[in-house]
Amino acid sequence: MRTAFIETLFELAQRDERITLVVGDVGFGVVTRFMQGLPKQFVNAGVAEQNMTGLAAGMALSGKIVFTYSIANFPVLRCFEQIRNDVCYHNANVKIVAVGGGMAYGSLGMTHHATEDLAVMRALPNMTIVAPSDPIEAGLATRAIVAHAGPCYLRLGRAGEATIHTPNVAFQLGKAIQVREGNALTLLATGGLLQNVLHVADALARRGIQSRVLSMHTVKPLDNAAVLAAARETRAIFTVEEHSVVGGLGSAVAELLAESDVPAVKFKRIGLKGTFSSATGDQEYLRSVYGLDAAGILRTVEETLAL
Repeated sequence: MRTAFIETLFELAQRDERITLVVGDVGFGVVTRFMQGLPKQFVNAGVAEQNMTGLAAGMALSGKIVFTYSIANFPVLRCFEQIRNDVCYHNANVKIVAVGGGMAYGSLGMTHHATEDLAVMRALPNMTIVAPSDPIEAGLATRAIVAHAGPCYLRLGRAGEATIHTPNVAFQLGKAIQVREGNALTLLATGGLLQNVLHVADALARRGIQSRVLSMHTVKPLDNAAVLAAARETRAIFTVEEHSVVGGLGSAVAELLAESDVPAVKFKRIGLKGTFSSATGDQEYLRSVYGLDAAGILRTVEETLAL
């Protein structure tokens, strides 16, 4: 995803000198082409994320479209006050990019796990939150947030994500992408877990259970219409995210359902159960430990629906 992001950003920045990339002294294997090709639109702020965010806010208020870029939770949690006060309060045109959402930096431990970022960013006024599922969505999301005036958070995978969509897939901020049709149950996925969710849908289909699968690439604003349609038309909804079940996609869907007038629907959040990861290993291993691999997600669906 990060390659799709930087290639798209470089293409757009060549045509629009307002676009500026500010990095926290990371990612040079990825951002070097941008740095060398557009040196006047590139700043290395050093390992100083608070300064990076304040700098970006000032540049944005001077007319720039500014992207900040760092890994995991560093461009979010370490500088949250600056995001709140400098970026969101002024509705500044700053796009915060985190590479390695969830447990992508698995073996580096909980300091490098982004598992509360969606929750804290959802709480901020004026913030749009996008977590694409594959390189196609990542490129389209980059174009969309450049065109969107105001603060955005782009949560990317680290590397190697499979391509799920075709290049001509329709992408719109706040509008879910329906990947599979079905009326038995609905699986709502955000970020890099969409491929695992599709494996689950395939396994259920072999048993005659047709699952509706939605890529919820935009966590805020949520596609309320798609969620409410799923509640009316299928017997259960599952949200799947590599994030705490507190405050992320599952919480957003739960809040919507609780305040809606749709009939009661069985609902389950699949994610980290409000805990830090205490295990050590790569991302795939950690997903298996916390029930976020295809087998774990399927097991939760089966237990919830007594299949």
